[in-house]
Amino acid sequence: MPINKVAHYLQEHLAGEVLSSGEARQHFATDGSVFKVVPSLIVYPKNESDVRKVARFTWQMGERGRPIPITARGAGTDQSGAAIGSGVILAFTAHMNRLLEFDTKSGNVTVEPGLNYGKLEQALHTHDRFLPPYPASFEYSTLGGAIANNSSGEKSFRYGDTRNFVKSLRVVLANGEVIETKRLNKRELSKKLGLANFEGEVYRQLDTLLEENRQVIKDHQLNVTKNSAGYALGKVKGKDGSFDLTPLIVGSQGTLGVVTTATLSTEYYSKTTTLVVAHCDSIEVAEEAILELRKLPDLPSAIEAVDANLLGFVQRQNPNLLKGVIDAPFPKLVLLIEFDNTNDRAQKRMAKRAAKILDKSQIKNQVEDDPDRQESLWQIRRSAAVVTTYAEGSARALPIIEDGVVPVDRLKDYLTGLYEIFDSQGLEAALWGHAGDGNLHVQPILDLGQVGGRQKVFRLIEDYYNLVIKLGGSTTGEHGDGRLRAPYLSRLYGPELYGLFAKVKKVFDPYGTMNPGVKIGVDLEDIKPLLRNEYSLAHLLDHLPRS
Repeated sequence: MPINKVAHYLQEHLAGEVLSSGEARQHFATDGSVFKVVPSLIVYPKNESDVRKVARFTWQMGERGRPIPITARGAGTDQSGAAIGSGVILAFTAHMNRLLEFDTKSGNVTVEPGLNYGKLEQALHTHDRFLPPYPASFEYSTLGGAIANNSSGEKSFRYGDTRNFVKSLRVVLANGEVIETKRLNKRELSKKLGLANFEGEVYRQLDTLLEENRQVIKDHQLNVTKNSAGYALGKVKGKDGSFDLTPLIVGSQGTLGVVTTATLSTEYYSKTTTLVVAHCDSIEVAEEAILELRKLPDLPSAIEAVDANLLGFVQRQNPNLLKGVIDAPFPKLVLLIEFDNTNDRAQKRMAKRAAKILDKSQIKNQVEDDPDRQESLWQIRRSAAVVTTYAEGSARALPIIEDGVVPVDRLKDYLTGLYEIFDSQGLEAALWGHAGDGNLHVQPILDLGQVGGRQKVFRLIEDYYNLVIKLGGSTTGEHGDGRLRAPYLSRLYGPELYGLFAKVKKVFDPYGTMNPGVKIGVDLEDIKPLLRNEYSLAHLLDHLPRS
């Protein structure tokens, strides 16, 4: 069916809008990644019924051997290339962007996927609550994107990732059926297994796969603090026989179904914090200190880091940003260790214990509880935005090797390996991220308009992900596989577990309509032609970038 007929048919049956103009298609052809894929049309679903109708239509086309891909999209901040696709883009920010319910007793909140994360946090703060795994982009990203990628951020050191907070979901399956996911007991699972519809088929096939491959799944768990690579198969079936599709859908990047509603738990929000800033002249000593900090009986809410290269870059590009905050010569690593206990005395007690650990390692440190001074010190970490927004001619900082996570006791090896990779390519490495989790970010500055720049992209990708895998890490801690890291999933987990991932995808998506080209069945040769000739985040310039 010609795409203009598809657009006409869908507009006739949907409450929301359908666009197929060249301008709209070009706008949605890019996200926060280095890739470009032009969609056929854009649908702004008005409600869940619209999502169901689109899914049902594409399923029917799939039955005829002419599948049309569906890609769910929030604000387009995704850096892995999972928010672009060649078929229908479901743009959720226009209509399905509401905070539906807040339960003041439990603290649970129910939202639509297009809701702005920052607006949710503002609403929760008025009730002294917050959603801790917010990503750095929370001021302009969506809850749907956070759920799709199993996002996390600076507070995840203490509180964990998005998957820890999602209690239940409403999900539109590939054929247009709607399911509600939550933790089921054995009796409830038995009812699901007996259903005669597609939902029942999904439960039966998945339950069989999990039972037959229990040992394979167990043997391939990674020893990292957070992980968004592949599918979270080990979290579906509990030892007590309970069963929950929720953790499987979270982090699946729209490849198994489309989330239309989510219920999440929240935490008490402390308006006051205590901050410890440490200047580390040795990466090895910094690693030892972080391992000791992880043993504290009451964990910090954050252990963030920036390296001397980043601070030097900021000093050259925007010297006033760090004026009066930190002076050159810069230490090899600066750690920002925050405590947000609900009790102020507990905060200060833990901060003192953290300072003792640092003193024992002869690491220069300061404890700060003045909010204004804290804000100034956090500029050290926020200064990473100077790198991510850097532009000189057509050279840009590229998000291509920016989300590996390794066991924390391999942090020194991770940093050393990164510096070696950048040296080998004649590039400067500026590093920042969640040191307490062994999860770092780095964005090389390259020109995609130059053949040499494009070649370096894939050399860096290969060297970087090989390093992370060699260190026993995961290729993605919080940003998802997408197109960018999908080629490394088999190498990360091995062919046996990867084969199981592929079977799970087939169970949920037999006709390949759910965001194909993301996570499963992707190799480097598939993504090379998708690389942009230039990199821009122009669609996000309404907002102040953070990283």
